[in-house]
Amino acid sequence: MPLTQINLTPDALLDAGGKLLERGALRAMLARAPEGPVVILLHGYKFSPFHGDASPHGHILSAAPRAQRRAISWPRHLGFTGARPDEGLCLALGWHARGTIWQAYRAAEAAGAGLGHLLSELHQIAPDRPVTVMAHSLGVRVFLCALCTASAGSVARAVLLSGAEFRDVAARAMAHPAGRAVEVLNVTSRENALFDRALERLLAPLNPFRRSLGPGLGGCLPNWIDLRIDDPATLRALRGLGFPVAPPQKRVCHWSSYLRPGLFPLYRAYLRTPARLPHATLGAALPPPAPRRSGRRFPAPAFSLPRKRWLQGE
Repeated sequence: MPLTQINLTPDALLDAGGKLLERGALRAMLARAPEGPVVILLHGYKFSPFHGDASPHGHILSAAPRAQRRAISWPRHLGFTGARPDEGLCLALGWHARGTIWQAYRAAEAAGAGLGHLLSELHQIAPDRPVTVMAHSLGVRVFLCALCTASAGSVARAVLLSGAEFRDVAARAMAHPAGRAVEVLNVTSRENALFDRALERLLAPLNPFRRSLGPGLGGCLPNWIDLRIDDPATLRALRGLGFPVAPPQKRVCHWSSYLRPGLFPLYRAYLRTPARLPHATLGAALPPPAPRRSGRRFPAPAFSLPRKRWLQGE
């Protein structure tokens, strides 16, 4: 199985056994899977590889997750089954995303520095090997922070799912050398609007005009696509490209961007076979970006904020 666990701490990269991961070990990982892409997976809030049952390596980042809610194998759905020698290398990255939402948001920045170092190291070892990333929730913040320090060209593509981050942070990250070179598919939905609103109110309470990534970047960057998976016109366009995606199944869901039937074939094609799905082709097939709204008026269900235990990481 071409699946390798790596854990990010504020100070180091660690292997699954807790040992320091140095360049020689990274070189050996790449040598064991010499063909195919390198795909890095990043979990979001409430997971931690250092917290027993909360480890992502027994959940979404596992090849065989434990039977739990929302536990589907990202590696297997992305084509990492061990059945073919050219599948590439899947790096499942864990980081400490526990505690309150404020603590986890700060921890994501430190994890991003570690990811930036990892991307730069991989690029230096194998500059011709494409590296792609898929991240969910606060894992999106980890990735965007990594772009600020990673070397130019160190990451080719990224799929960002229900990102728990602000638009201004994303725009600044994309202005860095690594950000200017990466192609991004930002997956959004009004199913996540309640969580977008919670992020804005809790992390930017004094700035009513600071917006989350929920509405996207509005088509302002050629290498950034906002994919609105709650939009019927978008779903029709995806079907026309050969990716039939199910319509929304819930009014409120932070995890629909990876649980919704039909999405993983799209992500697999985007991350693993860019020639099959060029970024420009996908962007041209989608409907125009939704008009920007001022303030916090991105449509959201008329429900209260998420329960206290979600905010406090209980």
